[in-house]
Amino acid sequence: MSSQAQTDPDLVVVGSCMTDLVSVSTRLPNIGETIHGHKFFIGFGGKGANQCIQAARLGAKVSMICKVGKDSFGNDYVENFNKNSVCTDFVGQTGDAATGVASIMVNSEGQNAIIIVAGANLLLDSEDLKKAAGTISRAKVTVCQLEITPAVSLEALKVAHTSGVKTIFNPAPAIPDLDPQFYIYSDVFCCNESEAEILTGFPVCCPEDAGKAGSVLLERGCKLVIVTLGAEGCVVLSAEENTPRHIPTRRVKAVDTTGAGDSFVGALAFYMAHYPDLSMDEMIKRSNSIASVSVLAAGTQASYPFKKDLPQDLF
Repeated sequence: MSSQAQTDPDLVVVGSCMTDLVSVSTRLPNIGETIHGHKFFIGFGGKGANQCIQAARLGAKVSMICKVGKDSFGNDYVENFNKNSVCTDFVGQTGDAATGVASIMVNSEGQNAIIIVAGANLLLDSEDLKKAAGTISRAKVTVCQLEITPAVSLEALKVAHTSGVKTIFNPAPAIPDLDPQFYIYSDVFCCNESEAEILTGFPVCCPEDAGKAGSVLLERGCKLVIVTLGAEGCVVLSAEENTPRHIPTRRVKAVDTTGAGDSFVGALAFYMAHYPDLSMDEMIKRSNSIASVSVLAAGTQASYPFKKDLPQDLF
């Protein structure tokens, strides 16, 4: 794929693209129940692309490494990246699978339930990574998740790590038998409460629980662990400072929480690339602030703020 000529990106995201099919109703249906909704729209999603778009809107130069289908959803996604000034040199299109889709139901409290069909995302492979290896190795930060084949994410983290590039790993959707190497090759291991529970077996219902789960993840080789807790902010701990610290976020009336965690990860990647001298706690506070803005509007990427629309003391 061609894209606008630009210098090497400071941020690379290796991950998924999903077309969101969103239905909004007052409540979520029970199993076997059909209910009326009052709104439907199609949007751009996928954890990797979401994180990429949020970082780009904050001013990062981002390259996306992903695979979409040779279909209308795939064509639209490439155009979406271009509109957001994302480098598409490594956005592949395949005729062997459809662009990934996510069927999302949202209730009036902004809570959601999601089914994803990964499609072309699962065809991103080692050959694609080899083509992008030079770009990954020259970046400041590389971000990976688990909506593509896990072995491909791990390979990308290794390429970045061995080149001295900072890595952020978001183990979502979580798998209980995660390859132990993921912990070792992640400079920042960022998961939400349900993912932390799946990975550790510990229920995570409050900041104290998050600290216990985070301690287990540290023992597995992580350098720094962030457990996000939605409206409760997050808990952070590291190999150097292994006492869990709770970093709260401002309370807002959520309209739609879909993609808020990805907004947080994208913002954190931006700060790590552009403001490496900030403390991690300060990066997290600012990323919390940006994610809290994203829940004030419907949609996933449609709700992600641009730098110009945010308080300038965040920059």
